[in-house]
Amino acid sequence: MNHNRDGSKLELCQSRLSYARQSLGMNAPMKADAILGTPADVLPVGIDEPIVFGEDLLHKMDIPGPRYTSYPTADRFVEAVTDEFHALALKQRRVSAGTAVLPLSLYIHIPFCESVCYYCACNKIVTKDHSKSDAYLKALESEVSLISSHLGVREVVSQLHFGGGTPTFLTDAEISRIFDMLKMHFDLAPYGEYSIEIDPRTVNEDRLINLKSIGFNRISFGVQDFDQKVQVAVHRVQPFEQVADLMKIARRLGYSSINVDLIYGLPLQTPESFSRTIELVASIRPDRIAMYGYAHLPSRFKPQRRINNDELPSGTDRLGMLSTALSGFVSKGYRYIGMDHFALPDDPLAVAKRQGLLHRNFQGYSTQPDCDLIGLGVSSISKVGATYTQNAKTLDEYYDYISRNMLPTIRGFNLSRDDVLRRSVIMAIMCHGRLNFESVQIAHLIEFKSYFKNELIELERLSHDGLLTVQDDGFQLTDLGWYFVRYVAMVFDKYLQVDRGRGNFSKVI
Repeated sequence: MNHNRDGSKLELCQSRLSYARQSLGMNAPMKADAILGTPADVLPVGIDEPIVFGEDLLHKMDIPGPRYTSYPTADRFVEAVTDEFHALALKQRRVSAGTAVLPLSLYIHIPFCESVCYYCACNKIVTKDHSKSDAYLKALESEVSLISSHLGVREVVSQLHFGGGTPTFLTDAEISRIFDMLKMHFDLAPYGEYSIEIDPRTVNEDRLINLKSIGFNRISFGVQDFDQKVQVAVHRVQPFEQVADLMKIARRLGYSSINVDLIYGLPLQTPESFSRTIELVASIRPDRIAMYGYAHLPSRFKPQRRINNDELPSGTDRLGMLSTALSGFVSKGYRYIGMDHFALPDDPLAVAKRQGLLHRNFQGYSTQPDCDLIGLGVSSISKVGATYTQNAKTLDEYYDYISRNMLPTIRGFNLSRDDVLRRSVIMAIMCHGRLNFESVQIAHLIEFKSYFKNELIELERLSHDGLLTVQDDGFQLTDLGWYFVRYVAMVFDKYLQVDRGRGNFSKVI
């Protein structure tokens, strides 16, 4: 056997596979103009110009749709995927540790809040009893030990995020305790991203100093809206001056990235009032802005029943807020990343977008390469290899699993080959707004036009709506299409083809 010749063939195959995977955003660097066929500087253009939306198009978009922080989406998880599946996925990662193992990210869920925000759809426990946190931290420590035993090796963590609930419900000593516990089992990379969600009502300068010394280098302020009438309507009142002062302190302390969360579609919001919030947010110059469309699902989320339906904005007004935000933030020097994210031009997220290296995970858009995610705490979701799992959603059930020395998995999903293929296509649309058919064929060993025959028919229809342009070798979203990127991605969602109108998601607009 001619080993040199076979080696060349192998290198050629690996090169082609790498090319295809990169073009789908599945692993590391290649410039956007090389992998996607257009200059990297035009990702996308024109969104600062007014766009006219026809009534017919608005009617089509007035449906619920996934945000695609995962595929399949979490509502597809099944109880048949138990703790045994989670343990197996972790052990398979250990077996792969000597080869092409994915980077590792951790998510810590802190469910406690002192007061309820009426719009909230997160898993939370409203209490002023801070003594409850000690039992929770003990359970977290046990869960981390279980995870570590299944991994079998000391892993390097490149990304860590504390979410909730309200992570700053915990004292600084308790947060430090979690950090110390994680360091017993994992190596926190010196270049890593370590972030925490902050309720501005729960922190001051001393807390920001302590959080920085504990190890956090990124913070996210939950703002939602600065209009006082809206704040009262959703039971979350926090003056602009309070957030602005905290931002100045965080800058001085050297946090490498500051994010602000906004929500549009809340009661009493109007395009005009939201425009004022946009002006205020832009004036304090956060590095990143995440702006989410409110999903009103009172049958699922009890706090939302306190919201007056008559005070919710119309679909047209929601779209007006989205359009105002897009043009407003871009005019203030921000780059539109996609769907719900903006960033300053020199922020790593904006740089990744220009270079075609953007990714999407459960926290939204990210610069982190495709990674495995281990979720810790009540209701947390993990993604390890081709397996999704979710922890118990109530404290009692979570504690029960932990007391029996079991991973607290209550449901999940094992991805099929088709799921993996569709996930890569959907994430390419969400992150890059375009797709090259040949890249998909090489990466997944399919004939694209045959495999996705029905989807291509639907894409042609969307091209007539002005959302994208279809060529023989692929397709690309138009500037109009970027407003409705998840509507385009929904074309490739096999599960929505069965029940497209289900109401478990926020509206596309």
